[in-house]
Amino acid sequence: MTIKVGIAGARGLSTLKGFQVSRDAEVVALCDLDEDLLKEKSQQYGIPRTYRIFEDMLDSDIDAVVIATPMQLHVPQALQALDAGKHVMSEVTAGVTMDELWWLTEAVEASGKVYMMAENYCYIPQNQLIRNMVEKGMFGDIYFGEGEYLHENKKLLKGYNRKHQEDDRTSWRKYWQLGKRGSFYPTHSLGPVMQWFKNDRIKSISCVGSGWHTAKNLRQEDTSITLCQLESGKLIKIRVDCISERPHNLNYYSLQGTNGCYEAPRGLGDDHKIWLKDVHGGSDNPQWRPLKDFYDYLPDRYKQVTEEQRSAGHWGGDFFIVQDFIDAIMKGTKPEIDVYDACEWTAVGLLSELSVMNGGKVMEMPDFRKTQLYKDQIIKIT
Repeated sequence: MTIKVGIAGARGLSTLKGFQVSRDAEVVALCDLDEDLLKEKSQQYGIPRTYRIFEDMLDSDIDAVVIATPMQLHVPQALQALDAGKHVMSEVTAGVTMDELWWLTEAVEASGKVYMMAENYCYIPQNQLIRNMVEKGMFGDIYFGEGEYLHENKKLLKGYNRKHQEDDRTSWRKYWQLGKRGSFYPTHSLGPVMQWFKNDRIKSISCVGSGWHTAKNLRQEDTSITLCQLESGKLIKIRVDCISERPHNLNYYSLQGTNGCYEAPRGLGDDHKIWLKDVHGGSDNPQWRPLKDFYDYLPDRYKQVTEEQRSAGHWGGDFFIVQDFIDAIMKGTKPEIDVYDACEWTAVGLLSELSVMNGGKVMEMPDFRKTQLYKDQIIKIT
């Protein structure tokens, strides 16, 4: 069986190479409102069928759809796809309102189809390595993690004309990203760290912002810091900053446990580094070691990655995220980032908006795994 895939959004083709490398799937359709771009990309990548209308693509014989359109379209299109009997891989974030997240969980549960969020930062090799070492108990009892997404992107506020050149039209990002307060784009920072805290869930969040200093015409503050208290009592801190004038640092992470710690690079020659009490001779004079000294602990598939798979992007991560989606469809395995993870990680951003506007108020996280009763679908301010 070969899974036939359609992609919605010709500017969002991060998963395309992964599907093309796979022996179990093929991209047969591409959908976009921009006819010129649609023609250009379909010819460039050899995609045989094109559609301007999303519903027309859903009426075809595809088995699965990748939703890579602007984020405010993710849930409406996911609901349509699930209703049409298609499996769904959605780019981040899962949705833009809390109600959308309830609709999404209910639709996935009713459909019996696979839904997976394409959070590819979870698949960065170093994040997978740390995950494997955590599961082997090498950090002891982990209790604190952090992630940062520092990506100045004010230039993305402008739209593009038919020739794909920047023009004076306003991009959707002005409203749904930089028009929001709080950690509007949390999943890159949060996803990998949450996977390290396996089987835990977020119980509550609190968010504060730095105020407006760099771009006072935008609703988004320069920097937002969100604290996530887990059900276990452990703590995760995330920072999102897409405003400040600074070099990018899109994937900084750290982890602290009773027996060791990890920090990602900060830049300017810095490297991934680790300290483990049991490996490095106690804590009298702790010294960092390069994480690359521990690459033997990479998951086997990362150690055995082929050059073709690596070419999919993110050091092979874009191949493995696609393969996990395909396996969930063909083998019935649990999606690696299922609808409940997708909604919880996305809800951190949505709840942070309420928190930051109320002086950092603690916001309870609903449990998206318990959505049967409407009385459970409430937002509490504690």
